[in-house]
Amino acid sequence: MTRPPYEDPDDVDAGPPDPERPPAWDPGWEPLPPVGPRPPREPDPVAVAVANASLLGAGYLFLGRRWMFWGAAVVTVALLWLTYSTAEPWCDVLVPLWWAVMTGHGLWLARRRSPAGVRSGGLRVLALGLTVPVLVAAGLVRFDTHGIEDTVAAARADGDCAEAVAAQEGVRFRHRLAAAPVAARGDRVVEACERLETAAGYLSTGLTGDPDALETGFERLGAVLREPGNERTVGATLADFLAGLPTEDGCRTMDVVDWLRERGSGPKALTGPSTATAERTAPGALDQCADALLADGQWVHAQDMYQRLLDEHPGDDRAAGARDGIRKAGLAIQLNHVRSLVTEADSMTTGYCRDPAKYSAAPAHRKGSSRALFVGETEYTKRLPEAWKAGDAAGAALVVCADEPEAGDVVETCRYRDHRGGIGSVRFNRLAVRVKAYALRTGKLVADRTVQMGGTSCPGILRYFEALPSRQAVTPSDADVREAFASVVGR
Repeated sequence: MTRPPYEDPDDVDAGPPDPERPPAWDPGWEPLPPVGPRPPREPDPVAVAVANASLLGAGYLFLGRRWMFWGAAVVTVALLWLTYSTAEPWCDVLVPLWWAVMTGHGLWLARRRSPAGVRSGGLRVLALGLTVPVLVAAGLVRFDTHGIEDTVAAARADGDCAEAVAAQEGVRFRHRLAAAPVAARGDRVVEACERLETAAGYLSTGLTGDPDALETGFERLGAVLREPGNERTVGATLADFLAGLPTEDGCRTMDVVDWLRERGSGPKALTGPSTATAERTAPGALDQCADALLADGQWVHAQDMYQRLLDEHPGDDRAAGARDGIRKAGLAIQLNHVRSLVTEADSMTTGYCRDPAKYSAAPAHRKGSSRALFVGETEYTKRLPEAWKAGDAAGAALVVCADEPEAGDVVETCRYRDHRGGIGSVRFNRLAVRVKAYALRTGKLVADRTVQMGGTSCPGILRYFEALPSRQAVTPSDADVREAFASVVGR
């Protein structure tokens, strides 16, 4: 027998019910329905499609399909990362395509579940609240990215790499996430500008005349120029380099100019401006370099530069100055050569005495006023008056070469007692010196003679070693020396 619900066990054998006792409360329990999964929802298809259009997969949550929500989220993140990391143009199609697939799939699933077309204003508002901010934010970021791209492109079109780089610095993570291929185009412009900056560094070094740096710089310019769209920026970099010509050093400028002229091959966009600048710069650089070489004592190189100016630019205004420069350099070469020969002339067979040379700017030889350089044996010529001597070849009219003195005419014979008591005769001779005089202006011989110097003879005491000499030279005074050489120098 089944116990009635809520029956007190103590009352089982209590006997018949008490008529005055109220009956027991019967709650009327019914069996609970079996526990199981809730029936699937029937959401608004429009709300599902709009929620999925946010790329968040929220529409799948409306359908109660969480695994689809997480799967969609993984695919969305993967596509965004792929777009961010590769930044290829075709990536721009992936996210919109995935957006269309998610939106269409959500709409298809919802309609399949609720063919009658359920409408839910609340779900639609929620879906719009999720989707609209995402789409608006993505649109604004893409719009901003395109604006940056336009600024970069305009700067590149103007050849302004600095402005292009500054504009591209405004690209942030959000731009690369929402519009990676667009941002990547700006990155390529910046990368080209960085390569041009490196090329500019080499070209700047090349202004010192370094041919290797010039070669490297132009090779890098050419590499960037071969990429479409870089014509203006390459041109601006080249123009900045060419603006550095001429440099402060004319000879360095000519090193660069000659290199630019010799580099005939290459893109016309590079060779054209370079050659034109070289031709425009060359005359002034040649003149400046030649002047510097002349002042530095490099007269042969100075002549070469002046002559190049006359040969390559005969009609230039500097031609007259170049001819004068050639003359000055030639005179300097002559004077330097004469000085060298004079220094080497320590006898009649060396230096100027052996190889006489001219100095065209030397003063003309005039009797009574000309100065001379005395070389060779200078034992007696150094006793000549200072007024007869030139301090340097630049002021000399003559170069007088003197040979070693020899015995000349006999002046007097005297008798002396030697240290043994014997008596012997000693002849006293003049000093004979062979002299050659050259007109320095022409380098021609104007006098070749032997001069004889007189002097005192037969001194009271004759000093000698060992045996009594048979011949002895007179002792000339300064006046005797002057008298002997006067005819040679025209005094």
